[in-house]
Amino acid sequence: MRVCFRSSVHPELMAEYKQRHAAVWPEMLSALKKAGWNNYSLFLAPDGQLIGYLECEDYKAAQARMAVTAVNGRWQAEMATLFANSDLPPDQGFEIVEEVFNLEDQLAAADSVKEPYAVTDAVTGAHINTDSAAHEYQKEQA
Repeated sequence: MRVCFRSSVHPELMAEYKQRHAAVWPEMLSALKKAGWNNYSLFLAPDGQLIGYLECEDYKAAQARMAVTAVNGRWQAEMATLFANSDLPPDQGFEIVEEVFNLEDQLAAADSVKEPYAVTDAVTGAHINTDSAAHEYQKEQA
């Protein structure tokens, strides 16, 4: 599953937040990977809005596996003062954002449709052949 979340870093502490994430403790990196946090990225907007993305089998289970590690407790305590909503440990204050579109999922769904569909080139107005061979060629060209 893909998970996106958001939180807020105090804007005046963003430089410190970036510095801490430039060299995350190796023990923390290992714990995240072992807990099932894959393809994990954080994005920080100029206003302090933090967006996180990860892939995992089960987000609640991956989060629970992290919660029982000693390194996570230490990391969350270190990071807590940097977050705008510091009533909770940072990793418990994440707001999950609903996924409404994924290109790969929609391409896979479109590929499973056997019937050709009508497509017209927006510039020339010409019909684009959508039979399976033409569709494969068009995918390769994209």
